[in-house]
Amino acid sequence: MYVISETAERTTHNASGLAAALAGPSRGSEQVSTWRVEMEPGTDSPVHLIDRDQVWMPIAGTFEFVIDEETALVGTGQALVVPADRTRVFRAVDGRAQALVAMAAGGTAAVPGSDERIPLPWAR
Repeated sequence: MYVISETAERTTHNASGLAAALAGPSRGSEQVSTWRVEMEPGTDSPVHLIDRDQVWMPIAGTFEFVIDEETALVGTGQALVVPADRTRVFRAVDGRAQALVAMAAGGTAAVPGSDERIPLPWAR
């Protein structure tokens, strides 16, 4: 059994918010990666693809997702399944939003139209 806490070393900051790594292969979970996302309103994630299914579970606020041009709002008490390799962009609406996210370990990201795969630091 492992109790895992967020650390500054395992938190990635970018223009749209932060991703704080929790469970993952480097922290005792061989098959599943989890992290916490926090976003301020008025910022969008980059348009990207992930090579694993993801499950987003908001714990505060509401997120708007655009996945392959289909839009969905997801808030506290809901879960959104984002299929692998689908173009996505998301944003916080109506204030700061936070979510716990889970996916199979090891995923990579890509920009649509690029063959370059970028390892996700919070999924290791």
